[in-house]
Amino acid sequence: MLAAVDLGSNSFRLHIGTFDGDRIRIINSAREPVRLGAGLDSRRNLSQASIQSAVVCLTRFAQILQSTPLSGIRVVATNTVRVARNASSFLPLFERAIGYPIEIISGEEEGRLIYMGVASTLNLPLERRLVIDIGGGSTELILGQGAEVEQVESFSIGTVPSAMRFFDSERLSASAFDEAVLYARSVFEDRTAPFHPRLWEVGYGSSGTLRTLAELIEKNDLADGQLSVKGLLALRDRLLSAGRISKLDLIGVRPERASVVLGGLSVMLGLSQELGLKSLLAVEAGLRMGVLWDLYLRQRKRDRRQDSVKRFMKRFGVDEGRAARAAASAKALYGQTAPDGALERMLGWAGKLHEVGMAVSHTGFHKHGAYLALNADLPGFTSHEQHLLSILLLAQKGNLRKVQDALTDLDITRAIVSLRLGVLLMHARIDPALAPVRLSVRSRIELTLGQAISLHHPTLAYWLSKETAAWAEVGRQFVIRSSG
Repeated sequence: MLAAVDLGSNSFRLHIGTFDGDRIRIINSAREPVRLGAGLDSRRNLSQASIQSAVVCLTRFAQILQSTPLSGIRVVATNTVRVARNASSFLPLFERAIGYPIEIISGEEEGRLIYMGVASTLNLPLERRLVIDIGGGSTELILGQGAEVEQVESFSIGTVPSAMRFFDSERLSASAFDEAVLYARSVFEDRTAPFHPRLWEVGYGSSGTLRTLAELIEKNDLADGQLSVKGLLALRDRLLSAGRISKLDLIGVRPERASVVLGGLSVMLGLSQELGLKSLLAVEAGLRMGVLWDLYLRQRKRDRRQDSVKRFMKRFGVDEGRAARAAASAKALYGQTAPDGALERMLGWAGKLHEVGMAVSHTGFHKHGAYLALNADLPGFTSHEQHLLSILLLAQKGNLRKVQDALTDLDITRAIVSLRLGVLLMHARIDPALAPVRLSVRSRIELTLGQAISLHHPTLAYWLSKETAAWAEVGRQFVIRSSG
């Protein structure tokens, strides 16, 4: 079984699912309206009250997760944690509460996962579609066909900040609503061209906000349940006609939820007007289902990260032959040092990308490559994985003082040694899978080479002496031995 936990700006949600034939069946779920986004102050620091509320919720989620045998879990945090200035101080508290690492995903990665969840549910491989998700702190637009994403855009506007800015009083004002819609249009106006209705056949609304709006329209006989502009305007009119939140008589709207509904409605109407939308279909799938599918595909070795690396190599003109040889050499050496192979795939990707920085400059290309890997949009990679990939690329050559903190982890040290030597052997055209080369990394590093290698590759001794000196600078003994 697999679990996905979504730390959203409005609610924290949990899905536990299992693969059943050609779909993922949800067997348990939980939701708590933490409203994390409402806890941000004017300086974008999350309040202590909101932090404590989140910790209590995550502790309850941890109890659910601990009672279920899981083969994979991913905990993702979205817009509020992305923008919170004090995230580094409260994230460790969150992680201790739930018992798993928390990944802060970018808006683009959030959009891709949302689309994956919707596409897996629809199973219409030829359909060109637009998916819209209005969350608590951000709104994602995703254009694609079938399972393939073509365009993703994340906008920093959502239900919580809109509600706080325009609907934070008891009085329901038409002028405040018009201001909210106009503000939403100003956010969307310059970046909607790639999502014009002529570019897709069917539009879907995937978020809880849009499903709530569709249900309100249907339950109150305002339209047929589709998210049409006509239905949205009718809902607006009914909400505003009450005059005050306490006097709302709509089925399905509790007074405490009214401001968030108004916030989501204003965002949707602003987007509809700016984009020229006529209607959407609300679907019961989105981010959490996408996370579950991503976990499942990784277990089946159909990893989106592999595709990201291939596209990255193509984008920056990487020599595929050299990249493949470096990756193979590094992985062969690493396999000798680490029986469990925890970083094998990451090391292979680092090997394939080791020269990506040459697209910027041949001088210090390892530094440029590290920067690109850390800051690029790499679908499927978590922020932690991109950080690790960046460390490996930075450490592939030159002094090791720049990554000295990472060397306290033995497995990362093994990966760095393997990459450095793998690249070196690639240049010398030595295949460690075939040649008499043995590597051991424990308290010290030991490299054993066959005598014939030194005879046929006289420059190798020079480069290995530089390697010995580099490791000595960070207090590691590097020993080279010769075998008969």
